[in-house]
Formats: sequence, C-alpha cells, structure tokens
Amino acid sequence: MTTKIMIAGCGVGAVRVAKSLVESGYAPVGVYTRDDENSPHRKYLVEDVEVPDYLDVESLVEAAVEIGAEAVHPAYSFLGDDPDFAREVARRGVIFIGSPPSIVELASDKTAVKILAEKAAVPTLPWREVSRVEDIYEFASVHGYPVVVKAMMGSGGRGCRVAWSESDVERVFEAVRKEAKSVFRDSRLYVEPYLESAKYIEVQVLGDGDSVVHLYEREISAQLKWRKLVKEAPSPTLSQSEREKLAEYALSVARQLRFKGVGSIRFLFDPKKREAYFSEVKTSLKPEHTVTEMTTGVDIVRKQVEIALYGVLDLKQSSVELHGHSIGVSISAENPLTGEASRGVVVKCREPSGLGVRADLGIAENYRVTGKRELLVAEIAVWAPTRLLAISRLKRALDDFVVEGVATNTQLLKHLISSEEFTSGAYTLRFLEEKESYFRELVRESLELQSATLVALLELGVNSVKKLYEKGAERVVSDVRRISGLKRSAWYYYTLLKHEISTRVRKSRGSHLKPK
Repeated sequence: MTTKIMIAGCGVGAVRVAKSLVESGYAPVGVYTRDDENSPHRKYLVEDVEVPDYLDVESLVEAAVEIGAEAVHPAYSFLGDDPDFAREVARRGVIFIGSPPSIVELASDKTAVKILAEKAAVPTLPWREVSRVEDIYEFASVHGYPVVVKAMMGSGGRGCRVAWSESDVERVFEAVRKEAKSVFRDSRLYVEPYLESAKYIEVQVLGDGDSVVHLYEREISAQLKWRKLVKEAPSPTLSQSEREKLAEYALSVARQLRFKGVGSIRFLFDPKKREAYFSEVKTSLKPEHTVTEMTTGVDIVRKQVEIALYGVLDLKQSSVELHGHSIGVSISAENPLTGEASRGVVVKCREPSGLGVRADLGIAENYRVTGKRELLVAEIAVWAPTRLLAISRLKRALDDFVVEGVATNTQLLKHLISSEEFTSGAYTLRFLEEKESYFRELVRESLELQSATLVALLELGVNSVKKLYEKGAERVVSDVRRISGLKRSAWYYYTLLKHEISTRVRKSRGSHLKPK
C-alpha cells in the first residue's frame, strides 16, 4: 500500500511538500480550515479533513490518526520547530518528519548551541549571558557599541534589539526581557556585538544521526523586518576557499549535534575582515531551500522523508556538486506602498514559466486571502548558468507573474533585484532596512505611471489609442489586441491607488491624458 503522509499545513509550504510526495510515490493527505475550502494545496491531496486551526496541535494529531496517516510533515509551519508537536505525533504512533525533539530543543537554546560550536572550534562572536542592565554596560565597555541583546530562545526576529549607544541599553534590555518572557516563556538573555555591515549566510545540512552532508551555502541577507525576501545560492560574496571553510564549520556543528533531519547552520559573515561567525541552527524545512535544490539537483523534501521513514541518509558528500546560480524571492500579500497586509479575492492569477523557472503558489483564482495567517503567497526561483543571467531571468519571471484582486510586493522585489547593490552582490543585512523608503518611492512612481497609462486607455477608448498607435506615436502597449484586456484591468489599478494616486493622474479624470 502507498504510504500516507499528512501535511500539517497549508499555502506555499504544503504545495511544495505535496509536489515531492507525489513525485516520490507517496500519498499526500492533509488538512484545511473553513476559510481554506478552495485553497490550492487541496488539489494535491488524495484525502483531507477540516481542522479549526493549522496550529491546533490536538486537532492536527487527531486528523492524522483519523485519516490513517503513517507520518506527518509540518511543511513550513512553526510546528516544525515545536518539540511538543513532534512528541505528541510520536505518542499517537505516527512518524514525525523532522528533527527529533531533543535536537530541536538544544538548537533552540542559542547559547547552548554556541557552546557546542566553540567545542567544535567554530568561531563565534564574543557573547555573555545577561541578567541585569549592568551586565550589558560591562560587556560594551570591552567590546564597544553597538551591541545586540537577544532572547536565548528567540526566533524569527522576535526577542532581539540593538543598543546603538549607552542611552539605549536600559530600554532595550527591558523590551527584550518582556518579549522573551511573554512569547518564549523564558526570560534568559545574552548580548553580543552587532555587526553593522554583516551578511547572513547559511549552509544546508542533512543528517541521519550518524552521518551528515552539506549542500553548500545560500545567502539570505536581503531581509526586511526579519523576513527573507531574496535568497541566492551560492553566495556571491564567498571565494571558493571561504565556501569550503564555511561548509566544514557547518559540518562540525552538525556532528556535535548528531544532527538528524534537514536544517541549516547560519553564520554572520564580515565582508571586511573576511571572517564568518556561527549564529544559530534551524532544524526544519524553510522556504529558502528551493535555491539550494536548483543548484545541487537534490530534492531536499524527498531526503527529509526518507531519513524519517527509513532512518538512513542515502547521499554521499562526494556526489554533491554545485551547478550554476539560483535566486529566489518570497511574494507576500501586502500593500507595496506601506507593507501592510492585503486582503481580498484573487480574481486573476498567472504563474511564471519557462526555462529555469520554478513557482510554488499558495493562491489561485477565486481564493480569498484573509490576512489571518502569514503573508507568504508564492515562492518563485530561477536557475541559470551565471548570476547575471539568473538576475535577468528572475526579472522576466516577475514580469510574467500576475495577481489581481490582492496587492503583492512584486514591484518592490523588481526594484530590489535591479538595484546596483544587489547586482554587485555587495548588499548586507541592513541594506533593505536603510533603503526601504527609497524602494517604496520607486514602487509608488511605477504604480502611478502604470495607473496613468491604464486610465488613459480607459478614457481614450480602444479606437483612439489604435489611431495613435497607427500614426507612429510612442507605443502605449506592445500589442493593440491587448488594449481591451488592459481596459478591464484599469479600474483595478485605479481603485488600488485611488488614495495614493498623484495629482497628475487625478486631474486626468474627465480629460484626455496623452500617453508618454
């Protein structure tokens, strides 16, 4: 009989995992909520049951038992990093596809895993556990400012604040301690230097408890509010010798953990000193893994399932090779001008395709985006023989990606990957934080110009635009036959920007705006 594997999640992650399960000959089953009756992940499932919430551990485990699943995969859910969920799954006689609870707990304790890294002779930044404000003052007197105060059990950017000077210390300490206690139920904190021009690079690892292999590194420095918007493999920053050294560091940490499952060993890299410092371990499948799959040809989800079901990693380090370059982006349902969550019904959705393009979509036409869960609606990645061609291919893929009815950050991503900093590979962790307002303004200008063109089409009418086109005027659109379709879309863009549209566009109503 085909092994039933329940995907305990929805959206992009569930779609991604289901694809590998189908290709590998397993029977994907799953869950959905009342809001997600027409969610695209359901079309991949041979059977599913309704649950009240995707984070309701008891309901999820009951669903797995009811549906007769032999194993449970958490997809991209937070439950992948929850040892209690893994224990409950195992208690009911079902296999958990992920790292064992003991490894998850150890990796979650940031200082405990730093100590392991130091035992393995892997460099770390200076750090100190802090229980009072005075501890931070003393640390900074030796190592200087800025410093970053972190919760020992922090995750996803929560429980982390930067103190830029002595005047920030007390406020930062109280804020982090309060957040650590309320979110993680553990008020332990530590402090370390804050690297202002650091890059964030992680090495993908797979292990079965006895042996461990790496799939090289990927860079995840393009972050905004701790969300990883762009990832690329390999990192454009590292030399070959630095790449090999970082991989060895990652293997050393993984061996200390006796790592089992799939995960990533993360490092801060100082491009000035050319030094890497161990940061943390992630023990679950993350959206960033797709670019690594495209450069190594290894189906990471399939290996993850095999490790959990059969207990053995069937992959040798000598068989892992890097080929070409891959860049991926995370598409979120958000207002591109403000970053706020966008809600609504998807009235049109077209995914990109073509040579070297991969798309995992968590939305489809007629699907309602409620904004109740994560903003992620699509992961798009490309592969090419060179980085420059990969950038060009990604731009084309984002142009081909169409979503109407819900606003996305696609325009922001287009400007980001077209920037000089990204093209040169010189961007750092603070790149987007420092230039967010600049990119938002570029998005505003792009949308206003787009709106102006569409409103002009709406007002001029097809025949008038056709005459301008035939007279040799600068093209409004590349194909006159598309004008009717653009007219139908005009009101969507106009409504989206009706409160943000420029004076020039507002005055165009009732007049003939000549296209530029």
